[in-house]
Amino acid sequence: MEIREVTTKKELKEFVYLPLKLYKNDPFYASPLINEMTEHLTEKNPFFKRAKAKFYIAYKNKKPVGRIAAIVNYAHLEYHNDNAGFFGLFECINDQAVANSLFDKTRKFLKENNLSIMRGPMNLSTNEECGFLYEGFDTPSMIMIPYNPPYYNELVKSYGMRKAKDLYCFLADIPEKLPQKIERIANFAEKQGIKVRTVNLKNLTQELYAFMEVYNEAWAHNWGFIPITKEEIDYMAMKLKPIALQELIIVAEKDGKPVGFFGAIPDFNEVLRKIKGKLTPLSIIKALYYRRKINSIRLLLFGVKKDMRHKGVESIMLREAFKGAKKYGFKKVEFSWILEDNFDTINLTQIINAIRYKTLRIYETDIVL
Repeated sequence: MEIREVTTKKELKEFVYLPLKLYKNDPFYASPLINEMTEHLTEKNPFFKRAKAKFYIAYKNKKPVGRIAAIVNYAHLEYHNDNAGFFGLFECINDQAVANSLFDKTRKFLKENNLSIMRGPMNLSTNEECGFLYEGFDTPSMIMIPYNPPYYNELVKSYGMRKAKDLYCFLADIPEKLPQKIERIANFAEKQGIKVRTVNLKNLTQELYAFMEVYNEAWAHNWGFIPITKEEIDYMAMKLKPIALQELIIVAEKDGKPVGFFGAIPDFNEVLRKIKGKLTPLSIIKALYYRRKINSIRLLLFGVKKDMRHKGVESIMLREAFKGAKKYGFKKVEFSWILEDNFDTINLTQIINAIRYKTLRIYETDIVL
């Protein structure tokens, strides 16, 4: 067995394509678009203005059988000062020796950077996909939510990692009629001068700056939070624009200033599972066809400014977004991910009878210096 650092375009291609080989017989796996993922791991991604990473591939009998990213996130270190480094983008055959070698290589790199904790998976940070799927293997994961075999959790535990944090995914039916409690609270919010509007997709970048303002205040004290920059918002807007629907992205305002943000997108994984990560003329036709059949949406952007919480902002945004979801015929909504101790948001999901149906787990271990 050999662990090799990715240094060439050919090796980067092997790194990106490996999951397609490992999951080729798994009907629940949804490959990201290969070109997008490749670009995501280069300096075109503004993440790397505040971080650095090395990518490694494990080879057995000259064939790639595992991969990992070793990540030093300077933005995280500046904000949290916890001396933590990260692993991410982990994929591996069910072989403890291969997994251990990948973790050892990552640990060594983090140690060389004087870090004392290895935490993950982060793909590449908490502002993106993170965690291993820990519970909920009986249904496919929605867009931008990790998916992996159950044995990944055993590989990290056998290596000696412990739980750092659990993240929850809640699923609910989109009701024909909202619960009276939501309607009552939303009406109260309206009387207090809170207004909601849908975003202008032609100006999505500027609209997401409002989200950045809300998010960077609302999440400031949450576990793992890293402030988002304007460059990262620009990058996010570019990624979301092709799949965003105006009626599902809501801004709440008071006196003309943003106080809350609610952003849901169609579960494009339902399409990605059909096209296997490739954009060819045929797959584009397939994508256009299956896009019209998407059944679910995922709420991935959500925040309310601290001084406006418990004043109906959450309910009035939810009411507006569900109105848009019904217009397009969506049947299900996933609230994810939610920190296990974010009780305000968990309580909101319970008002609409959502069930916790998936758990993602982030692990960590000490690095002996």
